[in-house]
Amino acid sequence: MKHETAKSAALFERAEHVIPGGVNSPVRAFKAVGGTPRFITSATGAWLRDADGNDYIDLIGSWGPMIMGHSRPEVLAAVQEAAVKGFSFGTPSTGEVELAEEIVARVDPVEQVRLVSSGTEATMSAIRLARGYTGRAKIVKFAGCYHGHVDALLAQAGSGLATFSLPDTPGVTGAQASDTIIVDYNDAAGLEAVFAEHGDEIACVITEASPGNMGVVPPREGFTNTIRRLTKAHGALMISDEVMTGFRVSDAGWYGYESAQLGYPEGLADLFTFGKVMGGGFPAAAFGGRADVMEHLAPTGPVYQAGTLSGNPVATAAGLTTLKLTTELDVYSHIARAADILRPAVASALETEGVEHTIQSANSMFSVFFTDREVINYDDARTQNVDRYSAFFNAMLDQGIHMPPSAFEAWFLSYAHTDEILDRIITALPAAAKAAASVPNTQGN
Repeated sequence: MKHETAKSAALFERAEHVIPGGVNSPVRAFKAVGGTPRFITSATGAWLRDADGNDYIDLIGSWGPMIMGHSRPEVLAAVQEAAVKGFSFGTPSTGEVELAEEIVARVDPVEQVRLVSSGTEATMSAIRLARGYTGRAKIVKFAGCYHGHVDALLAQAGSGLATFSLPDTPGVTGAQASDTIIVDYNDAAGLEAVFAEHGDEIACVITEASPGNMGVVPPREGFTNTIRRLTKAHGALMISDEVMTGFRVSDAGWYGYESAQLGYPEGLADLFTFGKVMGGGFPAAAFGGRADVMEHLAPTGPVYQAGTLSGNPVATAAGLTTLKLTTELDVYSHIARAADILRPAVASALETEGVEHTIQSANSMFSVFFTDREVINYDDARTQNVDRYSAFFNAMLDQGIHMPPSAFEAWFLSYAHTDEILDRIITALPAAAKAAASVPNTQGN
């Protein structure tokens, strides 16, 4: 049944007068799916409550951070204990040391880590460090991988195997993007060609460890090792962006998961970026890696980076408590099991209605693409029928399930997604599959 949304609609109208587009991050505006964005007033466990008093099962999880569920009592207690001691000091503090130690202990290649306040800040800083360390200017990124709104990374690929980039948004100049080279994701031959032509100019390759920002598109077997082999051979650094996957797909992120499955015979990434889960829902992120590279950062080295709220004591308390809970309560097994239950249920509902789809996973993190093909890169992701996703999304929302309001996102589960919650989601799937089936079967080219 459709929910009353008058209060959310009124809030959205007010917001549009004072906030561009009415939201502080574009996907929240529901432009991709239609309808009224729900203005959430509270959240507990796996549930969201909006301004009209409607309750929804949450499959967004604040885009990944809420691995324990919302308002987890232990995290709330840690935040309250930290907050009464002071919100921000602008000096070193105990919590930042403890959180850094926890990250270093979990991710073997990370010997030192610098805390920042956002994933964008982490990737921007890692790239600056790579350029400063190597003395080179050019960077390589993959089409469809998102690393925050850094000017040099908001670039789109032109035609051909790999091209020098054009800005992907007004406000980013050609000069800012000109040192960025774009390659199709999972295209080992394309990456080989780029290094053959520009190898001695490339400072780094940055990649989402397992992309989730075009939907979940895992690296094909051997692709991570190809990146490592080529960067090492040409004296460039490899930056693994684990802002999304870090401490979500395993206790050591995608690095931990993939190394257990396949290993890294070509060696490990030089730098990593983290965010989301490590902040426990607060603005916190980090970048780290080899000590000899990290020591190029000020104050020990010449590469400048700083932040007023970096290592904020309240954020570090939330993050450290969240990370400790994930292992104390065997959270990773719980959410992997939940994903193993939900994925086949989604597939069954869509198959029953004859809806073409592909489900892809990075362990517990997964996406449903409304296409009949395997998705190995951004071009494949864009072939999906986004109108079918929109119909599916709105039918689920009408039944009290709040999915990501975009076809190019991951579904996020948490420790709070119990069997009862999963049953509610599964019960809603047949009607949503019917809604998707009612949309003409047209896919992008």
